Amino acid sequence: MPGNPAPPLSGVRIIAVEQYGAGPWGSMMLADLGAELVKIETPHDGGDMSRGVGPFFFEGRDSEFFQTFNRNKKSVALDLRRPEGRAVFHDLVRTADAVADNLRGDVPARLGVTYDALKGVNPRIVCAHLSAYGRSGSRADWPGFDYLMQAEAGYFSLTGEPDAPPSRFGLSIVDFGTGVASAMALLAGIVSARASGIGRDIDTSLFDLGLSNLNYLATWYLNDGFVQGREPRSGHPTLGPCQLFRTRDGWLFIMCNKEKFWPILAAELGHPEWGSDPDFATFAARKTNRERMAAMVEAELLTRDTADWLKAFAAKVPCAPVYDIKQALENPFLAERGRIVEVEHHSEGRIRMIACPVQWEGEQVAHRACGPLGSDTESVLGAIGYDAERIAALRAAGVLGPAPAAAGKKSAAE
Repeated sequence: MPGNPAPPLSGVRIIAVEQYGAGPWGSMMLADLGAELVKIETPHDGGDMSRGVGPFFFEGRDSEFFQTFNRNKKSVALDLRRPEGRAVFHDLVRTADAVADNLRGDVPARLGVTYDALKGVNPRIVCAHLSAYGRSGSRADWPGFDYLMQAEAGYFSLTGEPDAPPSRFGLSIVDFGTGVASAMALLAGIVSARASGIGRDIDTSLFDLGLSNLNYLATWYLNDGFVQGREPRSGHPTLGPCQLFRTRDGWLFIMCNKEKFWPILAAELGHPEWGSDPDFATFAARKTNRERMAAMVEAELLTRDTADWLKAFAAKVPCAPVYDIKQALENPFLAERGRIVEVEHHSEGRIRMIACPVQWEGEQVAHRACGPLGSDTESVLGAIGYDAERIAALRAAGVLGPAPAAAGKKSAAE
């Protein structure tokens, strides 16, 4: 066994026809794990639209939003709508394990990024599709985005306080979940293709992922007709205490989602007798007496600061402070866990980002920001046999984007 093994996906090559959020999020995780990720961007209209999403930008058409979804990727500017561009794409597919896209459902077949269109080029190719509503059915040609899925899948009815207006989840959670599901599907397809020699199409959609996240709430409705609504203080529908509580200087979320934690919490609050009180001794009893129980717990929590309670509850009672974004990112535990990484950037020197949530022992990926539109076109095509004359001809014909201008790079001192 090697002493320092390569990243898990070393040797895997993926061509991504993608833009914006969900698809790039999933493919970036694959790149973080060591896959070679070749990102196809149209040479026209500025490439991936997220390059222009503000409010914060680096030099040129390069936004912080874009980099959040695209580190460790190579940018190739290629027009897939042109026959010559399709031919270049086929040459790339011959060298690849998979093609990932997050196009509207009716577009992959039109652009020729399906297995049926590519199996003659590479019978082992896996075509992983991430769409809004699927590639078939009455909504195949509908555009769709995260917040729309949250609205239709019921998330708005579950988020916030009971008497407040419908509210979306604070992050693009459907995008992120679908990106991860698509990455998992792509890897499953590669495992199958390596065993059988035959690739396939494999699909997920924002709508399907959004719906699947209803999970046990869906099972409750489908089998018992129960419609879950919002709970006060973001509480769990059946288990408790599991909700927000005020402390002397802020908020604390306590999550006693196993029976053993209630007596421990009661003792730490100075009331060990609550642990055996028949009104609170079981989940069912605590649900019946939820308001009284919550008032008793909060009355004690209001006597001390959040930090004091965190120290008292540490490793005993599941709980967490309620932070804003600044506090969350300045949490010392992030440094302990190595959750912030520095990424080499072509004009900024280094930028800081959240690390990949998957960790492994062995060689680590040297993080690199995605370069300007088409910055890797020449090196990627050169590696599959295109000489400078052929690349120049394709550029002149508008099939490839123009060679990007060299970007100045800040020194470490800057």
